[in-house]
Amino acid sequence: MSDLIIPVMMQRTYRAYTLNNFEEIEQFSAVSEEDREAVEVVGRVFPFKTNNYVVEELIDWENAPNDPLFTLHFPRKEMLFPEQYETVKQLIRSDADKEEISQKIEDIRLSFNPNPSGQVHNVPEFNGAKLDGLQHKYRETVLFFPKQGQTCHAYCTFCFRWPQFSKFINLSDQKFVMTQDYEIYMDYLKSKPDVTDILFTGGDPLTMRTSVLASYVDRLLEEDMNQIKTIRFGTKSLAHWPYRFTDGKDADEIIKLFERIADAGKHVAVMAHFNHPKELSTPVVEEAVTRIINTGAQIRTQSPVLNHINNDPAAWSQMWRRQVDLGCIPYYMFVARDTGAKHFFELPLSECHHIFQKAYQGVSGICRTVRGPSMSAHPGKIQILGVSDEPNENVFILRFIQGRNPDWVARPFFAEFDSEATWLDQLKPAFGKSAFFFENELDDYLNP
Repeated sequence: MSDLIIPVMMQRTYRAYTLNNFEEIEQFSAVSEEDREAVEVVGRVFPFKTNNYVVEELIDWENAPNDPLFTLHFPRKEMLFPEQYETVKQLIRSDADKEEISQKIEDIRLSFNPNPSGQVHNVPEFNGAKLDGLQHKYRETVLFFPKQGQTCHAYCTFCFRWPQFSKFINLSDQKFVMTQDYEIYMDYLKSKPDVTDILFTGGDPLTMRTSVLASYVDRLLEEDMNQIKTIRFGTKSLAHWPYRFTDGKDADEIIKLFERIADAGKHVAVMAHFNHPKELSTPVVEEAVTRIINTGAQIRTQSPVLNHINNDPAAWSQMWRRQVDLGCIPYYMFVARDTGAKHFFELPLSECHHIFQKAYQGVSGICRTVRGPSMSAHPGKIQILGVSDEPNENVFILRFIQGRNPDWVARPFFAEFDSEATWLDQLKPAFGKSAFFFENELDDYLNP
């Protein structure tokens, strides 16, 4: 454990860095002019935000820009295609009309598939109106998008929810946010008695003041919401600003909120995103994890496997062991979603499986709660179980971990092996079949 600990600098005042002030980062002066330019150019297309904890305690500036934590937070030139980069750079340098610049950037953003995996089909209708602040893809679980939680302490460059960050991107029709009266959402839940789990997501719901978050949560603890058994919080706060749970009045308040949920008989699950072992290395994150677990909450950890950041089995083994040492539960290894700068972060599915397999082999059974690699695709969460050498055909062995139709779950199926495929829609059914078993039903489901 000690080899993962680095000295903590006791800063507790949060400071954000965006396009407006990133040149004020003292360490950033050491990077090349080209890398500074890339932040300005690529940051016009994808949202950019980091903070003093990331800058001062996580990034190895001597290895920038190739340091994984630098790449995780700072836009790099390769995150745009070359012609896109040159277009944006020239527009910035020219005297082009602001509206012209905005329109061109908007066109580039839209080319990056802002809402992948059919998310628009996850928005339910109730009493003749769409509930834009909810997603209900899987029978038991509903996602809540509180309007006050549509930001993060820092933005990951790979984030598949980049259109949510409204202060930076004008894609209002691509966002999910709760705007209707809250009781409408409660009425919707009551109409769906199979729903047992609520996942607060965003952005990051734990960027909200605890009093605001509690106004959403406490309603779920009332007697008429007994169907809700688990309340989850999707968050990057433990990695990006662990002081959220350790320092100041509101840190104590969030701990008390978790305790209150547990005391009400609900299961509390903090779905923590850790992308690299360095994010688990500071004393403050250890303290934050301990405080959360002591409330009776569980911390389940997840991350996509990403080129340039964690495409190394040893990094994953190290993460999983460290997470278990701290009392967390390794949960998911995902495949990078087909959105944003996917061309920069993606890896072939065969390589994703190889990384998972080698990492899985490198840990004891207590760490093997993790599932993956999993694609959160249009029909559901699909796990790559392996590659089989059939007598006449190499195939991917796949199965559903979750599905739009619950009957698909745990059902294996097969795809032709493709060494270059990076996502489900690039795979073809194996053994001469014309379609995967779920495709016709999926079409009927999405086009009634």
